[in-house]
Amino acid sequence: MGGTSARPARRAAALILAALVSMFVLSRFAASPEFHRSTTDALDEKRTTVMELAAAATAASAAITLLPGDAATPIADKLADLSAGFLLVLCAIYLEKYLTVLTGYASFAFLIPLACGLLAVNAFRKSGTLRSISLRLLALAAAIFLVVPASVQASNLIESVYDASIQSTLDSARETTQAIEDQAEGTETDQGLLSGLLTTVKEGVSGAVEAAENVLNRFIEALAVMIVTACVIPVLVLLFFVWVIKVLLGTAFPPPRRDP
Repeated sequence: MGGTSARPARRAAALILAALVSMFVLSRFAASPEFHRSTTDALDEKRTTVMELAAAATAASAAITLLPGDAATPIADKLADLSAGFLLVLCAIYLEKYLTVLTGYASFAFLIPLACGLLAVNAFRKSGTLRSISLRLLALAAAIFLVVPASVQASNLIESVYDASIQSTLDSARETTQAIEDQAEGTETDQGLLSGLLTTVKEGVSGAVEAAENVLNRFIEALAVMIVTACVIPVLVLLFFVWVIKVLLGTAFPPPRRDP
């Protein structure tokens, strides 16, 4: 009898110890930037790419405005409008970076200790409700701790396919920007010197506009990839985790019944 009555006390003591270890030891590691170094490095690399794309788009927009006439003005305006999309992606990347640390701390400093505390109480009371709630808290802690690293890994798989395309977009934008600037300077010089060169100038401007349209299309494609990898995939990964948790907990642990 004595050994049987001591089992709940030993189980509760072990759970309280686990809660303390999680709160005061594991939470420090989970909130440490070094612990998430691979994830933050991937996010920093993505941030650098977004900033390069935004700078290249702004430079291309400014260069296009140097062309004579209004044919290229809509392209310049559209390139300038893309900065809002790149800013959105940049904000999402910073949010993921901060959540990497915050979710780890919240999981190990609050959710897991709370779940262990409820399980410790349940060791004496034998409540199905407390057990179900504590298991759901543990599942939630695991989900929010893993969602950002999992989404970053999923994003990296997609970005690896488009790395060459994005780099090509940057190279093409820089080359086109320089060519348009040179063309604009050459156009002003030609018009100031000889009116007989107007035909050549018009052909050059037409080619510059076509090149600017191609650059705009490349930037739109790059922005779409960035929005998918930085904004859409994290949401989908979070929904996937929520669905898995519901399926697992719903199968293994039916909804709690009211205790008499």
